[in-house]
Amino acid sequence: MSNQELATSYAALILADDGVEITSDKLQSLIKAAKIEDVEPIWCSLFAKALEGKDVKDLLLNVGSGGGAAAAAPAGGAAAGGDAAPAAEKEEEKKEEEKEESDEDMGFGLFD
Repeated sequence: MSNQELATSYAALILADDGVEITSDKLQSLIKAAKIEDVEPIWCSLFAKALEGKDVKDLLLNVGSGGGAAAAAPAGGAAAGGDAAPAAEKEEEKKEEEKEESDEDMGFGLFD
């Protein structure tokens, strides 16, 4: 991560911690107040657009969850489709059991 990205990230975290809306202008003014002069304005606008309407604190707390949109899609699909997902899981379990049984039906085993 470059110094420009790092400075913009820290500025965004400071704004989020204070409960202030993250905008490009506010990021730039925080970076200038910290006397970091080599940050291009594009970084501030990129971070502001990426974090627009998002709760940064919530993002930090859910880092290991695998993402909010991906987790919400299967839950919504299961609710709309009824019991389609559990039925698919049961079919997979049956297939695995059949594979195990077919190995035993050969009449010999590894330690016979």
